[in-house]
Amino acid sequence: MAFAGRWETETQEGYVEFCKLLGIPDDIIEKGRDYKLITEITQDGNSFTWTQLYPANHKVSNAFTVGAECDMETIGGKKFKATVNMEGGKLSASFPNYHHTSEIVGGKLVETSKAGSVVLKRTSKKM
Repeated sequence: MAFAGRWETETQEGYVEFCKLLGIPDDIIEKGRDYKLITEITQDGNSFTWTQLYPANHKVSNAFTVGAECDMETIGGKKFKATVNMEGGKLSASFPNYHHTSEIVGGKLVETSKAGSVVLKRTSKKM
């Protein structure tokens, strides 16, 4: 149950480069650059609901069970099927254009998204 809770972005590295690679418009990148993303996670065993709250009251919520294929949605509204796996306490899933991992390190939520050689690393503190 280490993931469960409400988390707020503390730091992020590679944000602009990652967003540009995904084709996010510059004005949206600028709005989100210093935004403190809120992530709400509920966990019941291997079942999760993962909700991210973005600027302008936009939110994306995905429910999944580790090891089972599920329907997911990106911030841009693209729907896809994915299987979230857990290995060594680290959740991982492949999105349409990148691979994403989440883990708890030193009491913080660390999310890493990789698209080729471009990496976005976001660290959040528990609220």
